[in-house]
Amino acid sequence: MAYSWKKIGPVESIPVQGARRLGFLIEGQPVAIFRTVEQGLFALIDVCPHRQGPLSEGIICGATVTCPLHNWVIRLDNGTAVGPDEGQTTSLPVRIVAGEIQIGVPHTSEEAAA
Repeated sequence: MAYSWKKIGPVESIPVQGARRLGFLIEGQPVAIFRTVEQGLFALIDVCPHRQGPLSEGIICGATVTCPLHNWVIRLDNGTAVGPDEGQTTSLPVRIVAGEIQIGVPHTSEEAAA
């Protein structure tokens, strides 16, 4: 899949073991970026596959986030629910260029053209 890269800001703008909902949508859905203790950065559509809870308000533990609504655990690397739960939210590529975070926005997204 082809992506346009959207600048988010400096790595330091995302707290360690924290998340931020971003100010744009992809295909009508909110986007969040997560930072782990190990300094990993991950981007997901900010919607739990269970009941559409805001994952950015959840608790990050290792490479997962726990949805604040019903405690579903979602992998940050690919957006899949950890068993026994099933489901997935969309994950997006993240890269760092000169200390700035960039998120890959799919070209098929209406918002990518904006």
